Amino acid sequence: MKVKYLGKTEFLVLTHGKVYDVRSVERGYYRIVDDSGEDYLYPPQYFETVKE
Repeated sequence: MKVKYLGKTEFLVLTHGKVYDVRSVERGYYRIVDDSGEDYLYPPQYFETVKE
């Protein structure tokens, strides 16, 4: 699934409007490789689904 980040840009974390690939959904959170190159869990309310 691809999602677009809707929150404020945070340096080396997430960029507003950027599309990210969701690697998995764990306990209701999205596992995403962020701008630092590492994968972390993020709450889905900060994203808009672009492609299932």
